Amino acid sequence: MQDYIDFAAKNGVVLLDDGGCQFCGANTQRGVHECLEIANVGFSLVDYSMAENHQYRFFTVDAHALQHPEIHGRWSNHFHLTRLQLVLKYNVPWTYQLSPQLSDYLNKYKASRKEEYFQPPKAMHRGNVTTVEVRQANDTEECKRLIESWAKEVYQQWQHYHHVVDRIAKGFLS
Repeated sequence: MQDYIDFAAKNGVVLLDDGGCQFCGANTQRGVHECLEIANVGFSLVDYSMAENHQYRFFTVDAHALQHPEIHGRWSNHFHLTRLQLVLKYNVPWTYQLSPQLSDYLNKYKASRKEEYFQPPKAMHRGNVTTVEVRQANDTEECKRLIESWAKEVYQQWQHYHHVVDRIAKGFLS
């Protein structure tokens, strides 16, 4: 499995090793590397082991992936944007069991659409909330609110593809 550095290189992107994140603008010291590390570790104010908090983990993963598409596989955008569509528009209570089901559905979907590609919004124009803002939350409720806001902001920046993921979401639901 390729890591994010390999994906960036495959996409012709040189990752900067210092300063703020080159994709979302997070005020980091080690660029996207630190930004990704913050997202992967999670936010300590939210107990992800509790089922009622799983949605915040999904929001974090989706928001970060869509804010940093240059370091993910080409079909990653379809997955994360469709999952947000299912949760935000159709109020699907997402579970860990649904993710592989969506992935399987997307594998069938993309088999006949090999040329379909989601062109990401410009870097720094993919939502204003970043990992750093979420990490600076003062309490659990503020952290959850920021995570949800982050996911919604990023989702909105990809609105050009909402009609495509809506079709995918409807197919997945049926």
